Amino acid sequence: MMAMDEEQTQARAWFEQLRDMICAEFEAIEREAGSGAGFEYTAWDRTDPSGAPGGGGVRGVMKGQVFEKVGVNVSTVGGTFEGDFAKSIHGAGDDPSFFATGISLVAHMANPHVPAVHMNTRFLVTTKRWFGGGADLNPPLPIAEDTADFHATLKRACDAHGADYHERFKKWAEEYFYIPHRHVHRGVGGIFYDHLEGDFAANLAFTQAVGRAFLDAYPRIVRRRMAAPFTAADESQMLEWRGRYAEFNLVYDRGTLFGLKTGGNIDAILMSLPPRATWS
Repeated sequence: MMAMDEEQTQARAWFEQLRDMICAEFEAIEREAGSGAGFEYTAWDRTDPSGAPGGGGVRGVMKGQVFEKVGVNVSTVGGTFEGDFAKSIHGAGDDPSFFATGISLVAHMANPHVPAVHMNTRFLVTTKRWFGGGADLNPPLPIAEDTADFHATLKRACDAHGADYHERFKKWAEEYFYIPHRHVHRGVGGIFYDHLEGDFAANLAFTQAVGRAFLDAYPRIVRRRMAAPFTAADESQMLEWRGRYAEFNLVYDRGTLFGLKTGGNIDAILMSLPPRATWS
């Protein structure tokens, strides 16, 4: 186990607590639908290129009646960045050592009327210390009520911590969650933030607020739509949009690149890919 200071320990504890709350809520939704599905957890260890212990994490996956596939990963890793990759990481250009802890979640739903979703928050330490993350909604068949609910819940979380947070981070999400080669956004947005440094306690509190806002908004949307009837055409639209989601994650996503470049668990890194998708 890597040695951690107080801030690193606090951040890790929160991400693991959030994981437990989210997984319990998602399993409750499955029970409400008459399914006995639950998360299966797989622990993994990482070895740093130097040969030293590099931490690890736990990959949680559930395949059920409502959640066709949902992954909730927590990881706490550290060591040194290899080669030029360090130059692309905030604060690591002159010293390639790092620490990272966080949670990453992606849900692909069985009903096309229930939006897919992504949420990730993290704490990184190089020569600097910062939080980053966000959440975004990815409906194959957008419903204005659900989009408004998701954005409003995130806005309340942002407004409690920074007057300009929601405007800044919503715009950042619109710019980041975009597929240039398709000329489309991958969903209806949310928030995205990075390099939030300075006051650790304030930034941890905001990151916790983002996690709680997700836990407030998304299960409510799922319950609202999970029993809605759908057609073969609706499912076809869902599978096509899943393909675009996969393209973004494999080509542009920072988290995917970070995991691959730091010797992360391949199954955990690629758990964001949908169980089924089509390219027509």
